[in-house]
Amino acid sequence: MQETRLDTTRIRAARRVIDPIFLDTPLYRCEALEPRLGCAVSIKLETANPVRSFKARGTEVIASLLADHGPRAVVCASAGNLGQALAWSGRGRGLDVTVVASRFATVAKLDRIRALGARLELVDGDHEPARERAAAIARYDGIRLVEDSLDIETCEGAATIGLELVDPVPAFDTVLIALGGGALATGVGHVMKALAPEVEVICVQPLGAPAMTRSWHQRRVVTTDSTNTIADGVAGRRPIPAVLDDLLLVADDAVLVQESSITAGMRILLHDAGLVVEPSAALGIAAILEDRARFAGRHVVTIVCGSNVDADAYHRWVGAAP
Repeated sequence: MQETRLDTTRIRAARRVIDPIFLDTPLYRCEALEPRLGCAVSIKLETANPVRSFKARGTEVIASLLADHGPRAVVCASAGNLGQALAWSGRGRGLDVTVVASRFATVAKLDRIRALGARLELVDGDHEPARERAAAIARYDGIRLVEDSLDIETCEGAATIGLELVDPVPAFDTVLIALGGGALATGVGHVMKALAPEVEVICVQPLGAPAMTRSWHQRRVVTTDSTNTIADGVAGRRPIPAVLDDLLLVADDAVLVQESSITAGMRILLHDAGLVVEPSAALGIAAILEDRARFAGRHVVTIVCGSNVDADAYHRWVGAAP
């Protein structure tokens, strides 16, 4: 395999600094899903932790480094999950955390960021103005800027999920990964290519936020002017070139799914697996729903990556029968 920015030795070392509460998350075959989906499905559940997403695996690595020999203040832009995770990890290590988010972000995520003690600044627009404002704060105040997916710690923290998938030897042949900025996809994808190259790595993104998927297919950065998806956690418009370079090395395919398939996936996970998930976490199920023939007879792992969702919106999305 050509080399990505990630390093398997560092990924193994990351497990030693990540709070064990975020490690060794459940991985189980969910037979109740299989009649509807037509393939064997295993779930890697990343929501049963204090921030209800996988993001703390990366922020734990960052906060540990800063607590040892870095600035005591840190800022990030976030759609919600990274901000919660950085607030949680920073609070435990005495760091001063600022999170910049769109004022249109999920209210439940913003409330949780505040509850965890971070300073929250809201900006107009979507995630891209939040990224610009966070960078400006870092420059003006001279503090550490955490850039999700660009900062290698966010990728290698997420990659510890991959270590848990391949130990012991995987029984599955496909892993479906939500694709946004790329930390989760490049992290898990790197481990698969290094340690289980026979496993197909498929990234999944909403049709209404297709920038990274289009970039992967065209092998160059493709930006979009706007996004239109309920999956706020993966709704980026401007892929990071270095992250795309990594993704090109570790992903076997990248697919886009419709909003109706995302909500159908959320309903199926609720009714058949008893899981309340945010839209980004249902992207893997959505991909199966849209291409059952591709996955028929296969054993698929889908990473359920987050469950931070507004209650009213969730009930609207899953209210109909699956």
